[in-house]
Amino acid sequence: MGRFEESVIEGRNEVIEALRSGKTVDRIFMADGSHDGPMQTIRREAKKHDIKIDFVDKKRLDEISVTHKHQGVIAYIAAYEYAEVEDILRRAEEKGEPPFIILLDNITDPHNLGAIIRTANQAGAHGVIIPKNRAVGLTATVAKTSAGAINYTPVAKVTNISKTIEELKKKGIWFVCADMDGQLMYSQDLTGPIGLVIGSEGEGVSRLVKEKCDFVTSIPMKGDIDSLNASVAAGILSYEIVRQRIFKESKK
Repeated sequence: MGRFEESVIEGRNEVIEALRSGKTVDRIFMADGSHDGPMQTIRREAKKHDIKIDFVDKKRLDEISVTHKHQGVIAYIAAYEYAEVEDILRRAEEKGEPPFIILLDNITDPHNLGAIIRTANQAGAHGVIIPKNRAVGLTATVAKTSAGAINYTPVAKVTNISKTIEELKKKGIWFVCADMDGQLMYSQDLTGPIGLVIGSEGEGVSRLVKEKCDFVTSIPMKGDIDSLNASVAAGILSYEIVRQRIFKESKK
């Protein structure tokens, strides 16, 4: 996995050049109502590369600008190179293990993503999959929070999590979704080729993604609040998968 210098690109010509050069652009912020020639070019290039543009007011752009010369557009370049889903499957095959993949839906906090990548590495997951939209990318904060795990655990970014689940099901992987309404995790078989789907604290896993999953599982809650931090939930469920795999292997 290659590391890049994370950077914020500001200005119309600069963003156009970044898009045309093939740099991994995670996100673009553009001023509302921008319709001139350069802005239309940025829109076309972003669409070509399936990059989402967030339209915001000028005040928001002024707040996030570093140079204060943004000209109505700011782009964020990823700090690390993304893997492909096939890279994750290949990793499992090379290790002679059934695939174990963590898929994230609606995770926007870089600290959560970094912590989940760290857990994925320690739990032996073969990779992490995140969506292109409504999600944080591989920023420097994510890299730092992962404590170096980002260098070893591939992270793939996909356009549509639901479609990715459908495609992976054809390869023999089944999917379990974390949700409070699911069956207790201890009563479910979490062995074999598995994709663990985790949503954000506030929104959880989206309805469409949840419907694509084979099972819904829950973590026992004994406290006074009704949810766990996303990275904590990912850690608990990942290690239940590890526990069940070890137990199954010991019975052979």
